[in-house]
Amino acid sequence: MKKSIGGILSVLCLLMLLFNPGLALEGARQGLVLWGNVVLPTLLPFMICSGVIVAMDAIHILTGPFKPILSGILALSDQGSFCLMSGLLCGYPMGAKTTSDFLDQGRLSPREGKYLLAISNHPSPMFVLGYVMAQIALIPSMARPCPLWAVLAALYLPILPLSLLARCCYHYKRQPRRKACLEATRTARSEPDTGDCFSFDTHMMSCFETMVKIGGYIMLFSILALYLTVFPFQMPPLLRPALLGSVEITTGIQIIASSVPGKMGALLIIGSAAFGGFSGIFQTKSVLKNAGLSIRHYMLWKLLHSALSCLIFYVALCRR
Repeated sequence: MKKSIGGILSVLCLLMLLFNPGLALEGARQGLVLWGNVVLPTLLPFMICSGVIVAMDAIHILTGPFKPILSGILALSDQGSFCLMSGLLCGYPMGAKTTSDFLDQGRLSPREGKYLLAISNHPSPMFVLGYVMAQIALIPSMARPCPLWAVLAALYLPILPLSLLARCCYHYKRQPRRKACLEATRTARSEPDTGDCFSFDTHMMSCFETMVKIGGYIMLFSILALYLTVFPFQMPPLLRPALLGSVEITTGIQIIASSVPGKMGALLIIGSAAFGGFSGIFQTKSVLKNAGLSIRHYMLWKLLHSALSCLIFYVALCRR
Protein backbone atom coordinates (compact mmCIF):
# COMPACT_ATOMS: atom_id res chain seq x y z
CA MET A 1 0.00 0.00 0.00
CA LYS A 2 2.78 2.41 0.91
CA LYS A 3 4.61 1.65 -2.33
CA SER A 4 1.43 2.17 -4.37
CA ILE A 5 0.69 5.53 -2.74
CA GLY A 6 4.32 6.58 -3.13
CA GLY A 7 4.29 5.57 -6.79
CA ILE A 8 1.10 7.54 -7.49
CA LEU A 9 2.47 10.63 -5.77
CA SER A 10 5.75 10.32 -7.69
CA VAL A 11 3.90 10.14 -11.03
CA LEU A 12 1.76 13.16 -10.09
CA CYS A 13 4.86 15.14 -9.16
CA LEU A 14 6.50 14.22 -12.45
CA LEU A 15 3.43 15.35 -14.40
CA MET A 16 3.39 18.66 -12.51
CA LEU A 17 7.03 19.23 -13.43
CA LEU A 18 6.39 18.39 -17.08
CA PHE A 19 3.30 20.61 -17.43
CA ASN A 20 4.91 23.66 -15.89
CA PRO A 21 8.71 23.32 -15.98
CA GLY A 22 9.22 27.08 -15.68
CA LEU A 23 7.50 27.14 -12.29
CA ALA A 24 9.57 24.16 -11.13
CA LEU A 25 12.74 25.91 -12.27
CA GLU A 26 11.80 29.08 -10.36
CA GLY A 27 10.95 27.09 -7.21
CA ALA A 28 14.22 25.19 -7.38
CA ARG A 29 16.12 28.43 -7.90
CA GLN A 30 14.44 30.09 -4.91
CA GLY A 31 15.12 27.06 -2.71
CA LEU A 32 18.79 26.87 -3.66
CA VAL A 33 19.24 30.64 -3.23
CA LEU A 34 17.71 30.35 0.23
CA TRP A 35 20.00 27.43 1.05
CA GLY A 36 23.13 29.14 -0.30
CA ASN A 37 22.50 32.62 1.10
CA VAL A 38 20.90 31.83 4.47
CA VAL A 39 21.01 28.21 5.61
CA LEU A 40 24.52 27.18 4.53
CA PRO A 41 26.47 30.17 5.95
CA THR A 42 24.54 30.17 9.24
CA LEU A 43 24.24 26.43 9.95
CA LEU A 44 27.46 24.92 8.57
CA PRO A 45 29.93 26.82 10.82
CA PHE A 46 27.90 25.91 13.91
CA MET A 47 27.76 22.28 12.79
CA ILE A 48 31.53 22.09 12.30
CA CYS A 49 32.32 23.87 15.58
CA SER A 50 29.94 21.70 17.60
CA GLY A 51 31.68 18.55 16.37
CA VAL A 52 35.06 19.97 17.38
CA ILE A 53 33.69 20.88 20.84
CA VAL A 54 32.52 17.30 21.34
CA ALA A 55 35.83 15.85 20.12
CA MET A 56 37.81 18.13 22.46
CA ASP A 57 35.59 17.09 25.41
CA ALA A 58 34.69 20.75 26.02
CA ILE A 59 30.94 20.32 26.39
CA HIS A 60 30.97 21.25 30.08
CA ILE A 61 32.63 24.60 29.27
CA LEU A 62 29.74 25.60 27.01
CA THR A 63 26.89 24.25 29.15
CA GLY A 64 28.33 25.17 32.57
CA PRO A 65 26.96 28.74 32.82
CA PHE A 66 23.43 27.50 32.01
CA LYS A 67 23.47 24.45 34.28
CA PRO A 68 20.85 25.76 36.77
CA ILE A 69 18.29 25.90 33.95
CA LEU A 70 19.39 22.97 31.81
CA SER A 71 20.08 20.52 34.63
CA GLY A 72 17.96 21.98 37.42
CA ILE A 73 14.72 22.87 35.62
CA LEU A 74 14.89 20.67 32.50
CA ALA A 75 16.68 17.75 34.23
CA LEU A 76 19.16 17.26 31.38
CA SER A 77 22.59 15.69 31.58
CA ASP A 78 25.64 17.64 30.37
CA GLN A 79 25.42 15.82 27.02
CA GLY A 80 21.69 16.45 26.76
CA SER A 81 22.21 20.12 27.65
CA PHE A 82 24.59 20.44 24.71
CA CYS A 83 21.98 18.89 22.38
CA LEU A 84 19.36 21.41 23.48
CA MET A 85 21.78 24.33 23.13
CA SER A 86 22.72 23.15 19.64
CA GLY A 87 19.08 23.17 18.63
CA LEU A 88 18.45 26.59 20.13
CA LEU A 89 21.54 28.29 18.69
CA CYS A 90 21.74 26.63 15.28
CA GLY A 91 18.09 26.00 14.37
CA TYR A 92 16.48 23.15 12.44
CA PRO A 93 17.56 20.33 12.32
CA MET A 94 20.70 20.68 14.46
CA GLY A 95 19.08 19.72 17.77
CA ALA A 96 17.78 16.46 16.30
CA LYS A 97 21.10 15.72 14.58
CA THR A 98 23.13 16.19 17.76
CA THR A 99 20.65 14.10 19.74
CA SER A 100 20.80 11.30 17.15
CA ASP A 101 24.61 11.36 17.03
CA PHE A 102 24.94 11.30 20.82
CA LEU A 103 22.42 8.49 21.11
CA ASP A 104 24.32 6.40 18.53
CA GLN A 105 27.57 7.08 20.42
CA GLY A 106 26.10 6.01 23.76
CA ARG A 107 26.37 9.50 25.27
CA LEU A 108 22.61 9.60 25.96
CA SER A 109 20.16 7.05 27.32
CA PRO A 110 17.30 6.08 24.97
CA ARG A 111 14.79 7.82 27.22
CA GLU A 112 16.76 11.06 27.29
CA GLY A 113 17.16 10.87 23.51
CA LYS A 114 13.37 10.62 23.02
CA TYR A 115 12.84 13.39 25.55
CA LEU A 116 15.33 15.64 23.75
CA LEU A 117 13.76 15.05 20.34
CA ALA A 118 10.55 16.54 21.75
CA ILE A 119 12.17 19.80 22.89
CA SER A 120 15.48 20.39 21.09
CA ASN A 121 14.52 21.39 17.50
CA HIS A 122 13.66 25.07 17.03
CA PRO A 123 14.15 28.05 14.72
CA SER A 124 17.42 29.76 15.59
CA PRO A 125 17.45 33.23 17.20
CA MET A 126 19.27 34.53 14.11
CA PHE A 127 16.41 33.33 11.89
CA VAL A 128 13.84 34.84 14.26
CA LEU A 129 15.59 38.20 14.59
CA GLY A 130 16.74 38.51 10.98
CA TYR A 131 13.80 37.03 9.06
CA VAL A 132 10.68 36.39 11.15
CA MET A 133 10.65 39.86 12.74
CA ALA A 134 11.33 41.51 9.37
CA GLN A 135 8.38 39.71 7.76
CA ILE A 136 6.03 40.48 10.67
CA ALA A 137 6.94 44.16 10.24
CA LEU A 138 5.75 43.98 6.61
CA ILE A 139 2.26 42.69 7.49
CA PRO A 140 -0.36 45.20 6.32
CA SER A 141 -2.91 46.67 8.73
CA MET A 142 -0.88 45.97 11.88
CA ALA A 143 -2.09 48.57 14.38
CA ARG A 144 1.17 48.58 16.34
CA PRO A 145 4.59 46.99 15.81
CA CYS A 146 4.84 43.47 17.18
CA PRO A 147 7.17 43.39 20.23
CA LEU A 148 10.22 41.16 20.08
CA TRP A 149 9.61 39.78 23.58
CA ALA A 150 6.19 38.42 22.49
CA VAL A 151 7.72 36.57 19.52
CA LEU A 152 10.57 35.10 21.57
CA ALA A 153 8.24 34.09 24.41
CA ALA A 154 5.81 32.44 21.99
CA LEU A 155 8.53 30.41 20.26
CA TYR A 156 10.68 29.37 23.22
CA LEU A 157 8.49 29.37 26.37
CA PRO A 158 6.57 26.22 25.27
CA ILE A 159 9.79 24.28 25.91
CA LEU A 160 8.99 24.33 29.64
CA PRO A 161 5.51 22.73 29.60
CA LEU A 162 6.54 20.39 26.78
CA SER A 163 9.53 19.23 28.82
CA LEU A 164 7.26 18.27 31.72
CA LEU A 165 4.89 16.41 29.41
CA ALA A 166 7.71 14.64 27.53
CA ARG A 167 9.32 13.50 30.78
CA CYS A 168 6.02 11.94 31.84
CA CYS A 169 5.43 10.32 28.44
CA TYR A 170 8.90 8.76 28.22
CA HIS A 171 9.31 8.13 31.98
CA TYR A 172 12.57 10.05 31.92
CA LYS A 173 14.38 10.93 35.13
CA ARG A 174 17.84 12.42 35.32
CA GLN A 175 20.30 9.98 36.84
CA PRO A 176 22.00 10.96 40.09
CA ARG A 177 25.34 12.62 39.40
CA ARG A 178 27.37 9.88 41.08
CA LYS A 179 25.70 7.14 39.05
CA ALA A 180 26.15 9.11 35.81
CA CYS A 181 29.85 9.64 36.58
CA LEU A 182 30.34 5.91 37.26
CA GLU A 183 28.68 4.98 33.97
CA ALA A 184 30.73 7.57 32.07
CA THR A 185 33.93 6.20 33.62
CA ARG A 186 32.91 2.65 32.72
CA THR A 187 32.17 3.68 29.13
CA ALA A 188 35.47 5.53 28.81
CA ARG A 189 37.37 2.44 29.99
CA SER A 190 35.53 0.04 27.71
CA GLU A 191 35.78 2.18 24.56
CA PRO A 192 38.92 3.38 22.79
CA ASP A 193 39.88 7.01 23.18
CA THR A 194 38.35 8.81 20.20
CA GLY A 195 39.99 12.15 20.90
CA ASP A 196 43.30 11.15 19.26
CA CYS A 197 41.66 9.66 16.17
CA PHE A 198 39.34 12.59 15.46
CA SER A 199 39.71 13.65 11.84
CA PHE A 200 38.67 17.20 11.10
CA ASP A 201 38.48 16.45 7.36
CA THR A 202 36.15 13.48 7.94
CA HIS A 203 33.99 15.51 10.29
CA MET A 204 33.78 18.40 7.81
CA MET A 205 32.82 16.07 4.95
CA SER A 206 30.07 14.61 7.15
CA CYS A 207 28.78 18.15 7.77
CA PHE A 208 28.84 18.85 4.03
CA GLU A 209 26.83 15.67 3.40
CA THR A 210 24.20 16.77 5.92
CA MET A 211 24.03 20.24 4.39
CA VAL A 212 23.51 18.79 0.90
CA LYS A 213 20.57 16.72 2.21
CA ILE A 214 19.08 19.81 3.83
CA GLY A 215 19.53 21.78 0.61
CA GLY A 216 17.81 19.07 -1.40
CA TYR A 217 14.75 19.10 0.84
CA ILE A 218 14.59 22.90 0.85
CA MET A 219 14.68 22.88 -2.96
CA LEU A 220 11.94 20.23 -3.30
CA PHE A 221 9.59 21.86 -0.82
CA SER A 222 10.20 25.31 -2.31
CA ILE A 223 8.98 23.89 -5.65
CA LEU A 224 5.90 22.45 -3.91
CA ALA A 225 5.21 25.76 -2.15
CA LEU A 226 5.38 27.63 -5.45
CA TYR A 227 2.93 25.20 -7.07
CA LEU A 228 0.53 25.76 -4.17
CA THR A 229 0.55 29.50 -4.88
CA VAL A 230 -0.91 28.88 -8.36
CA PHE A 231 -3.20 25.99 -7.39
CA PRO A 232 -6.31 26.58 -9.53
CA PHE A 233 -9.01 25.50 -7.05
CA GLN A 234 -10.76 27.92 -4.73
CA MET A 235 -9.75 27.77 -1.06
CA PRO A 236 -10.87 29.62 2.08
CA PRO A 237 -8.90 32.89 2.47
CA LEU A 238 -6.59 31.63 5.22
CA LEU A 239 -6.15 28.04 4.03
CA ARG A 240 -3.65 28.65 1.23
CA PRO A 241 -1.25 30.82 3.34
CA ALA A 242 -1.53 28.33 6.22
CA LEU A 243 -0.69 25.44 3.88
CA LEU A 244 2.30 27.32 2.50
CA GLY A 245 3.55 27.99 6.03
CA SER A 246 3.20 24.30 6.88
CA VAL A 247 5.12 23.21 3.77
CA GLU A 248 8.24 25.41 3.87
CA ILE A 249 8.54 28.08 6.52
CA THR A 250 10.73 30.61 4.70
CA THR A 251 8.60 30.83 1.55
CA GLY A 252 5.41 30.36 3.56
CA ILE A 253 6.18 33.15 6.05
CA GLN A 254 6.94 35.55 3.20
CA ILE A 255 3.61 34.82 1.50
CA ILE A 256 1.68 35.02 4.79
CA ALA A 257 3.21 38.44 5.50
CA SER A 258 2.11 39.77 2.10
CA SER A 259 -1.39 38.25 1.99
CA VAL A 260 -2.82 37.98 5.52
CA PRO A 261 -3.36 41.35 7.24
CA GLY A 262 -3.29 42.24 10.91
CA LYS A 263 -2.81 40.03 13.93
CA MET A 264 -3.96 36.91 12.09
CA GLY A 265 -0.97 37.18 9.76
CA ALA A 266 1.42 37.46 12.70
CA LEU A 267 -0.29 34.50 14.39
CA LEU A 268 0.11 32.31 11.28
CA ILE A 269 3.79 33.28 11.02
CA ILE A 270 4.42 32.29 14.64
CA GLY A 271 2.62 28.97 14.17
CA SER A 272 4.61 28.23 11.00
CA ALA A 273 7.97 29.09 12.61
CA ALA A 274 7.22 26.93 15.66
CA PHE A 275 6.10 23.95 13.56
CA GLY A 276 9.07 24.16 11.20
CA GLY A 277 7.16 23.00 8.12
CA PHE A 278 7.15 19.61 6.43
CA SER A 279 10.47 20.58 4.89
CA GLY A 280 11.89 20.78 8.42
CA ILE A 281 10.32 17.43 9.29
CA PHE A 282 11.96 15.75 6.29
CA GLN A 283 15.26 17.42 7.14
CA THR A 284 14.96 16.09 10.69
CA LYS A 285 14.13 12.61 9.41
CA SER A 286 17.25 12.67 7.23
CA VAL A 287 19.57 13.19 10.23
CA LEU A 288 18.03 10.72 12.71
CA LYS A 289 20.13 7.79 11.39
CA ASN A 290 17.95 4.97 12.77
CA ALA A 291 18.77 5.93 16.34
CA GLY A 292 15.50 4.65 17.77
CA LEU A 293 13.86 8.07 17.48
CA SER A 294 10.34 8.32 16.04
CA ILE A 295 9.59 10.95 13.41
CA ARG A 296 5.86 10.45 14.13
CA HIS A 297 6.41 11.39 17.77
CA TYR A 298 8.46 14.37 16.62
CA MET A 299 5.62 15.60 14.39
CA LEU A 300 3.13 15.38 17.27
CA TRP A 301 5.45 17.35 19.56
CA LYS A 302 5.92 20.04 16.90
CA LEU A 303 2.16 20.34 16.38
CA LEU A 304 1.69 20.75 20.12
CA HIS A 305 4.54 23.27 20.26
CA SER A 306 2.96 25.24 17.43
CA ALA A 307 -0.42 25.31 19.20
CA LEU A 308 1.15 26.52 22.46
CA SER A 309 3.16 29.17 20.58
CA CYS A 310 0.00 30.52 18.94
CA LEU A 311 -1.79 30.58 22.30
CA ILE A 312 1.04 32.44 24.06
CA PHE A 313 1.37 34.91 21.19
CA TYR A 314 -2.37 35.55 21.10
CA VAL A 315 -2.47 36.22 24.84
CA ALA A 316 0.57 38.54 24.56
CA LEU A 317 -1.07 40.55 21.78
CA CYS A 318 -4.41 40.77 23.61
CA ARG A 319 -2.69 42.22 26.67
CA ARG A 320 -1.29 45.13 24.66
